[in-house]
Amino acid sequence: MENNQGHGSLGRFKPLFAAIFLQVGLAGMDVLSKAALNQGMSNYALVVYRHAIATVVMAPFAAVLDKKVRPKMTLPIFIKIMVLGLLEPVIDQNLYYVGMKYTTATFAAAMYNILPAITFVMAWVLRLEKVNLRSFRGHGKVVGTLATVAGAMVMTLMKGPVLELFWTKGSSNHQAAAQNGTDIHHTIKGGLMITVGCFSYACFVILQAVTLETYPAELSLTAWICLLGTLEGTIAALIMEGGNATIWAIKWDTKLLTAAYSGIVCSGLAYYIQGVIMKDRGPVFVTAFSPLCMVIVAIMSTFILAEQMYLGRVIGAIIIIVGLYLVLWGKSKEYKSPPPLIQQQIEPAKIDMAKEEKESFDHQAIIIDAPSRETSIRDEKLHEKSDLVPV
Repeated sequence: MENNQGHGSLGRFKPLFAAIFLQVGLAGMDVLSKAALNQGMSNYALVVYRHAIATVVMAPFAAVLDKKVRPKMTLPIFIKIMVLGLLEPVIDQNLYYVGMKYTTATFAAAMYNILPAITFVMAWVLRLEKVNLRSFRGHGKVVGTLATVAGAMVMTLMKGPVLELFWTKGSSNHQAAAQNGTDIHHTIKGGLMITVGCFSYACFVILQAVTLETYPAELSLTAWICLLGTLEGTIAALIMEGGNATIWAIKWDTKLLTAAYSGIVCSGLAYYIQGVIMKDRGPVFVTAFSPLCMVIVAIMSTFILAEQMYLGRVIGAIIIIVGLYLVLWGKSKEYKSPPPLIQQQIEPAKIDMAKEEKESFDHQAIIIDAPSRETSIRDEKLHEKSDLVPV
Protein backbone atom coordinates (compact mmCIF):
# COMPACT_ATOMS: atom_id res chain seq x y z
CA MET A 1 0.00 0.00 0.00
CA GLU A 2 2.82 2.38 0.90
CA ASN A 3 4.63 1.58 -2.35
CA ASN A 4 1.55 2.46 -4.34
CA GLN A 5 1.23 5.74 -2.52
CA GLY A 6 4.86 6.56 -3.17
CA HIS A 7 4.47 5.67 -6.82
CA GLY A 8 1.40 7.90 -6.97
CA SER A 9 3.30 10.79 -5.37
CA LEU A 10 6.10 10.37 -7.91
CA GLY A 11 3.56 10.23 -10.71
CA ARG A 12 2.18 13.63 -9.72
CA PHE A 13 5.62 15.18 -10.28
CA LYS A 14 6.22 13.59 -13.69
CA PRO A 15 4.44 16.39 -15.62
CA LEU A 16 6.51 18.94 -13.67
CA PHE A 17 9.81 17.23 -14.50
CA ALA A 18 8.79 16.81 -18.14
CA ALA A 19 7.84 20.49 -18.45
CA ILE A 20 11.16 21.59 -16.93
CA PHE A 21 13.10 19.30 -19.29
CA LEU A 22 11.15 20.79 -22.19
CA GLN A 23 12.11 24.36 -21.24
CA VAL A 24 15.78 23.45 -20.81
CA GLY A 25 15.77 21.98 -24.31
CA LEU A 26 14.08 25.06 -25.76
CA ALA A 27 16.63 27.33 -24.07
CA GLY A 28 19.48 25.55 -25.83
CA MET A 29 17.64 25.96 -29.13
CA ASP A 30 17.29 29.73 -28.64
CA VAL A 31 21.02 30.24 -28.16
CA LEU A 32 22.05 27.95 -31.03
CA SER A 33 19.45 29.43 -33.38
CA LYS A 34 20.58 32.99 -32.69
CA ALA A 35 24.18 31.98 -33.45
CA ALA A 36 23.15 30.27 -36.73
CA LEU A 37 21.00 33.22 -37.80
CA ASN A 38 23.87 35.62 -37.05
CA GLN A 39 26.00 33.54 -39.46
CA GLY A 40 23.49 34.22 -42.24
CA MET A 41 21.39 31.05 -42.16
CA SER A 42 17.90 31.48 -43.62
CA ASN A 43 15.17 30.97 -41.04
CA TYR A 44 13.03 29.25 -43.69
CA ALA A 45 15.78 26.72 -44.44
CA LEU A 46 16.34 26.17 -40.72
CA VAL A 47 12.65 25.33 -40.23
CA VAL A 48 12.68 22.84 -43.12
CA TYR A 49 15.90 21.09 -42.05
CA ARG A 50 14.72 21.02 -38.45
CA HIS A 51 11.52 19.15 -39.19
CA ALA A 52 13.04 16.91 -41.83
CA ILE A 53 15.52 15.64 -39.22
CA ALA A 54 12.73 15.30 -36.65
CA THR A 55 10.66 13.23 -39.10
CA VAL A 56 13.55 10.85 -39.85
CA VAL A 57 14.23 10.36 -36.12
CA MET A 58 10.64 10.04 -34.83
CA ALA A 59 8.99 8.05 -37.66
CA PRO A 60 10.63 4.65 -36.83
CA PHE A 61 9.68 4.93 -33.15
CA ALA A 62 6.11 5.86 -34.08
CA ALA A 63 5.82 2.96 -36.53
CA VAL A 64 6.90 0.39 -33.93
CA LEU A 65 5.72 1.71 -30.54
CA ASP A 66 2.33 3.09 -31.65
CA LYS A 67 1.38 0.05 -33.72
CA LYS A 68 -1.26 -1.18 -31.25
CA VAL A 69 -2.67 2.18 -30.16
CA ARG A 70 -2.62 4.08 -33.45
CA PRO A 71 -6.21 4.56 -34.75
CA LYS A 72 -7.22 4.63 -38.38
CA MET A 73 -6.43 7.86 -40.20
CA THR A 74 -9.54 9.74 -41.28
CA LEU A 75 -9.99 12.90 -43.33
CA PRO A 76 -10.98 15.12 -40.35
CA ILE A 77 -7.92 13.96 -38.39
CA PHE A 78 -5.64 14.52 -41.38
CA ILE A 79 -6.98 18.05 -41.86
CA LYS A 80 -6.29 18.82 -38.18
CA ILE A 81 -2.72 17.53 -38.56
CA MET A 82 -2.23 19.68 -41.67
CA VAL A 83 -3.34 22.74 -39.70
CA LEU A 84 -1.02 21.73 -36.83
CA GLY A 85 1.89 21.49 -39.27
CA LEU A 86 1.10 24.99 -40.52
CA LEU A 87 0.54 26.70 -37.17
CA GLU A 88 3.72 25.78 -35.31
CA PRO A 89 6.40 24.52 -37.72
CA VAL A 90 5.72 27.16 -40.38
CA ILE A 91 4.02 30.26 -38.94
CA ASP A 92 5.21 30.28 -35.34
CA GLN A 93 8.82 29.24 -35.88
CA ASN A 94 9.48 31.49 -38.86
CA LEU A 95 8.01 34.52 -37.08
CA TYR A 96 9.97 33.62 -33.95
CA TYR A 97 13.26 33.37 -35.83
CA VAL A 98 12.68 36.62 -37.75
CA GLY A 99 11.73 38.36 -34.51
CA MET A 100 14.93 37.01 -32.96
CA LYS A 101 16.94 38.47 -35.89
CA TYR A 102 15.55 41.93 -35.09
CA THR A 103 16.15 41.59 -31.33
CA THR A 104 18.13 39.12 -29.18
CA ALA A 105 17.75 35.55 -27.97
CA THR A 106 17.00 36.78 -24.44
CA PHE A 107 14.34 39.19 -25.67
CA ALA A 108 12.66 36.52 -27.82
CA ALA A 109 12.60 34.01 -24.95
CA ALA A 110 11.24 36.64 -22.55
CA MET A 111 8.51 37.75 -24.96
CA TYR A 112 7.35 34.15 -25.16
CA ASN A 113 6.24 34.44 -21.54
CA ILE A 114 2.96 35.90 -22.80
CA LEU A 115 2.19 32.48 -24.31
CA PRO A 116 0.42 31.14 -21.16
CA ALA A 117 -1.77 34.26 -21.04
CA ILE A 118 -2.75 33.93 -24.70
CA THR A 119 -3.47 30.23 -24.23
CA PHE A 120 -5.56 31.01 -21.13
CA VAL A 121 -7.63 33.67 -22.93
CA MET A 122 -8.25 31.37 -25.91
CA ALA A 123 -9.25 28.51 -23.62
CA TRP A 124 -11.60 30.88 -21.77
CA VAL A 125 -13.21 32.04 -25.02
CA LEU A 126 -13.61 28.44 -26.20
CA ARG A 127 -15.06 27.50 -22.78
CA LEU A 128 -12.21 25.10 -22.07
CA GLU A 129 -11.29 27.24 -19.06
CA LYS A 130 -13.71 28.40 -16.34
CA VAL A 131 -13.30 31.70 -14.50
CA ASN A 132 -15.34 32.56 -11.41
CA LEU A 133 -15.08 36.34 -11.04
CA ARG A 134 -16.58 36.13 -7.54
CA SER A 135 -13.61 34.18 -6.15
CA PHE A 136 -10.05 35.28 -5.37
CA ARG A 137 -8.68 32.58 -7.69
CA GLY A 138 -10.77 33.92 -10.55
CA HIS A 139 -9.40 37.40 -9.88
CA GLY A 140 -5.89 35.93 -9.83
CA LYS A 141 -6.35 34.46 -13.29
CA VAL A 142 -7.59 37.73 -14.78
CA VAL A 143 -5.03 39.99 -13.04
CA GLY A 144 -2.22 37.57 -13.87
CA THR A 145 -3.20 37.52 -17.53
CA LEU A 146 -3.22 41.32 -17.70
CA ALA A 147 0.13 41.46 -15.89
CA THR A 148 1.84 39.16 -18.40
CA VAL A 149 0.67 41.35 -21.28
CA ALA A 150 1.80 44.50 -19.44
CA GLY A 151 5.20 42.94 -18.72
CA ALA A 152 5.65 42.09 -22.38
CA MET A 153 4.88 45.72 -23.32
CA VAL A 154 7.42 46.96 -20.75
CA MET A 155 10.08 44.67 -22.22
CA THR A 156 9.30 45.91 -25.72
CA LEU A 157 9.12 49.66 -25.08
CA MET A 158 11.35 50.18 -22.03
CA LYS A 159 15.10 49.76 -22.43
CA GLY A 160 16.84 51.47 -19.52
CA PRO A 161 20.52 51.31 -18.59
CA VAL A 162 22.75 48.33 -19.38
CA LEU A 163 23.33 45.98 -16.46
CA GLU A 164 27.01 45.14 -16.08
CA LEU A 165 27.36 41.46 -15.16
CA PHE A 166 30.50 40.34 -13.36
CA TRP A 167 31.38 37.78 -16.06
CA THR A 168 31.06 40.32 -18.89
CA LYS A 169 32.39 43.45 -17.19
CA GLY A 170 35.64 44.58 -18.77
CA SER A 171 35.65 41.73 -21.29
CA SER A 172 36.58 42.01 -24.97
CA ASN A 173 33.03 41.11 -25.99
CA HIS A 174 31.64 44.62 -25.56
CA GLN A 175 32.12 45.35 -29.24
CA ALA A 176 30.07 42.26 -30.12
CA ALA A 177 27.53 43.30 -27.52
CA ALA A 178 27.21 46.71 -29.13
CA GLN A 179 26.56 45.06 -32.48
CA ASN A 180 23.82 43.02 -30.86
CA GLY A 181 22.11 46.13 -29.53
CA THR A 182 18.80 46.92 -31.21
CA ASP A 183 16.97 50.18 -31.76
CA ILE A 184 13.37 50.82 -30.77
CA HIS A 185 12.01 50.25 -34.29
CA HIS A 186 13.60 46.82 -34.59
CA THR A 187 12.48 46.00 -31.05
CA ILE A 188 8.84 46.85 -31.80
CA LYS A 189 8.91 45.00 -35.13
CA GLY A 190 10.49 41.93 -33.57
CA GLY A 191 8.13 42.07 -30.60
CA LEU A 192 5.07 42.14 -32.86
CA MET A 193 6.33 39.16 -34.87
CA ILE A 194 7.02 37.15 -31.72
CA THR A 195 3.57 38.05 -30.35
CA VAL A 196 1.84 36.77 -33.51
CA GLY A 197 4.00 33.67 -33.26
CA CYS A 198 2.83 33.18 -29.66
CA PHE A 199 -0.79 33.38 -30.80
CA SER A 200 -0.10 30.77 -33.50
CA TYR A 201 1.61 28.50 -30.98
CA ALA A 202 -1.30 28.84 -28.53
CA CYS A 203 -3.65 27.73 -31.31
CA PHE A 204 -1.30 24.82 -31.98
CA VAL A 205 -1.31 23.67 -28.34
CA ILE A 206 -5.11 23.78 -28.04
CA LEU A 207 -5.64 22.04 -31.39
CA GLN A 208 -3.08 19.38 -30.42
CA ALA A 209 -5.04 18.66 -27.23
CA VAL A 210 -8.26 18.37 -29.26
CA THR A 211 -6.63 16.12 -31.87
CA LEU A 212 -5.26 13.73 -29.23
CA GLU A 213 -8.84 12.97 -28.15
CA THR A 214 -9.56 11.30 -31.51
CA TYR A 215 -5.97 10.30 -32.37
CA PRO A 216 -4.42 9.22 -29.03
CA ALA A 217 -1.01 8.20 -30.42
CA GLU A 218 1.52 10.85 -29.36
CA LEU A 219 4.50 9.50 -31.32
CA SER A 220 2.55 9.04 -34.54
CA LEU A 221 0.99 12.49 -34.22
CA THR A 222 4.47 13.96 -33.69
CA ALA A 223 5.83 12.22 -36.79
CA TRP A 224 2.88 13.41 -38.90
CA ILE A 225 3.26 17.02 -37.68
CA CYS A 226 6.98 17.01 -38.48
CA LEU A 227 6.42 15.48 -41.94
CA LEU A 228 3.69 17.92 -42.95
CA GLY A 229 5.63 20.78 -41.36
CA THR A 230 8.59 19.88 -43.60
CA LEU A 231 6.45 19.88 -46.74
CA GLU A 232 4.56 23.06 -45.89
CA GLY A 233 7.77 24.77 -44.72
CA THR A 234 9.45 23.92 -48.04
CA ILE A 235 6.60 25.56 -49.95
CA ALA A 236 6.84 28.65 -47.72
CA ALA A 237 10.62 28.82 -48.23
CA LEU A 238 10.32 28.59 -52.02
CA ILE A 239 7.75 31.39 -52.03
CA MET A 240 9.47 33.73 -49.55
CA GLU A 241 13.04 33.25 -50.81
CA GLY A 242 12.10 33.45 -54.50
CA GLY A 243 13.78 30.19 -55.46
CA ASN A 244 17.18 31.20 -54.02
CA ALA A 245 19.17 27.96 -54.01
CA THR A 246 21.98 29.27 -51.81
CA ILE A 247 19.81 29.15 -48.68
CA TRP A 248 19.92 25.33 -48.74
CA ALA A 249 23.73 25.17 -48.50
CA ILE A 250 24.77 23.61 -45.20
CA LYS A 251 28.09 22.39 -43.82
CA TRP A 252 29.40 20.64 -40.72
CA ASP A 253 29.15 23.78 -38.62
CA THR A 254 26.82 25.60 -36.22
CA LYS A 255 24.04 25.62 -38.82
CA LEU A 256 23.90 21.83 -39.05
CA LEU A 257 24.19 21.49 -35.26
CA THR A 258 21.31 23.93 -34.79
CA ALA A 259 19.09 22.08 -37.29
CA ALA A 260 19.86 18.67 -35.75
CA TYR A 261 19.43 19.81 -32.13
CA SER A 262 16.24 21.78 -32.85
CA GLY A 263 14.75 18.93 -34.87
CA ILE A 264 15.43 16.13 -32.39
CA VAL A 265 14.94 17.94 -29.08
CA CYS A 266 12.65 20.89 -29.81
CA SER A 267 10.38 19.37 -32.47
CA GLY A 268 10.46 15.59 -32.10
CA LEU A 269 10.75 15.23 -28.32
CA ALA A 270 8.96 18.51 -27.55
CA TYR A 271 5.77 17.68 -29.48
CA TYR A 272 5.69 14.21 -27.90
CA ILE A 273 6.28 15.49 -24.34
CA GLN A 274 3.63 18.19 -24.81
CA GLY A 275 1.09 15.56 -25.83
CA VAL A 276 1.86 13.40 -22.80
CA ILE A 277 1.61 16.36 -20.39
CA MET A 278 -1.65 17.64 -21.91
CA LYS A 279 -3.37 14.31 -21.26
CA ASP A 280 -2.80 14.84 -17.53
CA ARG A 281 -2.76 18.60 -16.95
CA GLY A 282 -4.18 20.31 -20.03
CA PRO A 283 -2.78 22.83 -22.54
CA VAL A 284 -2.38 25.77 -20.12
CA PHE A 285 -0.01 23.78 -17.89
CA VAL A 286 2.21 22.97 -20.89
CA THR A 287 2.85 26.66 -21.57
CA ALA A 288 3.21 27.69 -17.92
CA PHE A 289 6.96 27.15 -17.58
CA SER A 290 8.29 29.57 -20.20
CA PRO A 291 9.87 31.91 -17.55
CA LEU A 292 12.34 29.11 -16.79
CA CYS A 293 13.41 29.12 -20.44
CA MET A 294 13.92 32.89 -20.30
CA VAL A 295 16.18 32.67 -17.25
CA ILE A 296 18.33 29.94 -18.82
CA VAL A 297 18.59 31.79 -22.14
CA ALA A 298 19.50 35.07 -20.42
CA ILE A 299 22.38 33.43 -18.57
CA MET A 300 23.64 31.38 -21.53
CA SER A 301 23.42 34.22 -24.06
CA THR A 302 25.50 36.58 -21.92
CA PHE A 303 28.25 33.94 -21.86
CA ILE A 304 28.03 32.67 -25.47
CA LEU A 305 26.58 35.57 -27.49
CA ALA A 306 27.74 38.50 -25.31
CA GLU A 307 24.22 39.94 -25.32
CA GLN A 308 23.47 43.04 -23.29
CA MET A 309 21.10 42.87 -20.33
CA TYR A 310 18.91 45.96 -19.90
CA LEU A 311 17.10 47.03 -16.75
CA GLY A 312 13.79 47.50 -18.59
CA ARG A 313 13.84 43.92 -19.81
CA VAL A 314 14.54 42.63 -16.30
CA ILE A 315 11.62 44.66 -14.89
CA GLY A 316 9.31 43.46 -17.65
CA ALA A 317 10.39 39.86 -17.11
CA ILE A 318 9.66 40.12 -13.36
CA ILE A 319 6.16 41.50 -14.08
CA ILE A 320 5.55 38.64 -16.52
CA ILE A 321 6.67 36.02 -13.99
CA VAL A 322 4.46 37.48 -11.22
CA GLY A 323 1.47 37.57 -13.57
CA LEU A 324 2.14 34.05 -14.77
CA TYR A 325 2.19 32.57 -11.31
CA LEU A 326 -0.96 34.46 -10.36
CA VAL A 327 -2.59 32.53 -13.21
CA LEU A 328 -1.05 29.28 -11.96
CA TRP A 329 -2.24 30.01 -8.41
CA GLY A 330 -5.74 30.57 -9.75
CA LYS A 331 -5.59 27.21 -11.51
CA SER A 332 -3.91 25.26 -8.69
CA LYS A 333 -7.22 24.23 -7.06
CA GLU A 334 -8.41 22.74 -10.34
CA TYR A 335 -5.56 20.19 -10.36
CA LYS A 336 -6.86 18.72 -7.10
CA SER A 337 -10.26 17.91 -8.64
CA PRO A 338 -11.15 15.90 -11.75
CA PRO A 339 -10.97 17.75 -15.09
CA PRO A 340 -14.28 19.14 -16.40
CA LEU A 341 -14.60 16.38 -19.01
CA ILE A 342 -14.12 13.65 -16.41
CA GLN A 343 -16.50 15.44 -14.04
CA GLN A 344 -19.12 15.52 -16.80
CA GLN A 345 -18.69 11.76 -17.19
CA ILE A 346 -18.89 11.14 -13.43
CA GLU A 347 -22.13 13.07 -12.81
CA PRO A 348 -24.30 11.10 -15.30
CA ALA A 349 -22.83 7.89 -13.91
CA LYS A 350 -23.89 8.89 -10.39
CA ILE A 351 -27.40 9.68 -11.62
CA ASP A 352 -27.64 6.32 -13.40
CA MET A 353 -26.44 4.48 -10.29
CA ALA A 354 -29.01 6.33 -8.17
CA LYS A 355 -31.78 5.37 -10.59
CA GLU A 356 -30.68 1.72 -10.57
CA GLU A 357 -30.60 1.66 -6.77
CA LYS A 358 -34.07 3.24 -6.58
CA GLU A 359 -35.49 0.76 -9.09
CA SER A 360 -33.86 -2.12 -7.24
CA PHE A 361 -35.32 -0.88 -3.95
CA ASP A 362 -38.81 -0.54 -5.46
CA HIS A 363 -38.56 -4.04 -6.95
CA GLN A 364 -37.56 -5.50 -3.56
CA ALA A 365 -40.41 -3.64 -1.90
CA ILE A 366 -42.87 -5.18 -4.36
CA ILE A 367 -41.43 -8.65 -3.80
CA ILE A 368 -41.57 -8.27 -0.02
CA ASP A 369 -45.06 -6.77 -0.11
CA ALA A 370 -46.56 -9.52 -2.27
CA PRO A 371 -46.22 -12.39 0.28
CA SER A 372 -47.46 -10.18 3.09
CA ARG A 373 -50.55 -9.32 1.04
CA GLU A 374 -51.21 -13.02 0.34
CA THR A 375 -50.84 -13.79 4.07
CA SER A 376 -53.39 -11.14 5.02
CA ILE A 377 -55.92 -12.48 2.49
CA ARG A 378 -55.47 -16.06 3.82
CA ASP A 379 -56.00 -14.86 7.40
CA GLU A 380 -59.21 -13.09 6.39
CA LYS A 381 -60.60 -16.30 4.81
CA LEU A 382 -59.74 -18.38 7.90
CA HIS A 383 -61.46 -15.82 10.05
CA GLU A 384 -64.61 -15.97 7.88
CA LYS A 385 -64.65 -19.82 8.13
CA SER A 386 -64.33 -19.67 11.88
CA ASP A 387 -67.38 -17.41 12.04
CA LEU A 388 -69.46 -19.98 10.10
CA VAL A 389 -68.67 -22.92 12.45
CA PRO A 390 -71.69 -23.51 14.82
CA VAL A 391 -71.00 -23.32 18.51
